[in-house]
Amino acid sequence: MGEVLLEVKNLKKYFETPKGLLHAVDDVSFTIEKGKTLGIVGESGCGKSTTGRAILRLHEPTSGEVIFDGKDILKFKGKELREMRKEMQIIFQDPYSSLDPRMTVNQLIREPIVTNKLLTDKKAIENRVLELMETVGLAERLYNAYPHELDGGRRQRIGIARALAVNPKFIVCDEPVSALDVSIQAQVLNLLKELQQKLDLTYIFITHNLSVVYYFADDIAVMYLGELVEKAPAEELFAHPMHPYTQALLSAIPNHDLDAKKERILLKGEISSPVNPPDRCRFAKRCNYACEDCMAKAPKLVEVSPNHFVSCHHPLL
Repeated sequence: MGEVLLEVKNLKKYFETPKGLLHAVDDVSFTIEKGKTLGIVGESGCGKSTTGRAILRLHEPTSGEVIFDGKDILKFKGKELREMRKEMQIIFQDPYSSLDPRMTVNQLIREPIVTNKLLTDKKAIENRVLELMETVGLAERLYNAYPHELDGGRRQRIGIARALAVNPKFIVCDEPVSALDVSIQAQVLNLLKELQQKLDLTYIFITHNLSVVYYFADDIAVMYLGELVEKAPAEELFAHPMHPYTQALLSAIPNHDLDAKKERILLKGEISSPVNPPDRCRFAKRCNYACEDCMAKAPKLVEVSPNHFVSCHHPLL
């Protein structure tokens, strides 16, 4: 096992609502090795993005520990917190709404450099902006262009350049290609892969596209209603999914081989509410294998084979 860069322990993020506490992220734990990618997948509303934002403290966690480079960053304040921001960055889902429309490409990329006082000389800043533009594949002629003049792929490249501007070790990629055309998706994914190898970056890659996460991630974590239900290396998860929810997700991946017979697992039943959830399996109402144990108590995430963790009373071995 390589050097662990990020360790998340019992992370919780609850939001107050008129009906009670919404358990957006509930007792999530995992580790990521330096230079590796953890993919987080699940349906919309399962807590993927909230997990990423809570780790970066864009949402202040309710409880838990986030140990980055050996230090619990949830205890950081003031200057320590500002310094931590340089180490941990995010690439947002929508490259248009995450960019200030009144700023040019040059101004957008220069902003984190100036804000963090990484460089002060105007010529050095300009050279760094041009270097970052070249790194992410933005032509120099776009130096004074505005976001509305560019397509989605180029806008996302600006977002990537902004994240790289402070020389981070760790980046949360929050569905960075879901708003892009398929051909552009491939270009951006290849760029992120190249940058990871070149700069020794560590990623959390959040997506609902299982085909993409299989290509991109070393390990995959599956979330359902705020909880981690399965985590394993990508190859292992696709070859031997053990949680009924994971099996249903994988069965929904389109198959290009029209002659291959693939059984689609259809999920029926009502989705449980994440507001004040009872102490039982949250997937039980939609699960074909639910039993009395599932309704009586919540399962724990346990290691059923090397590096393969499942939260299920009766994992489908």
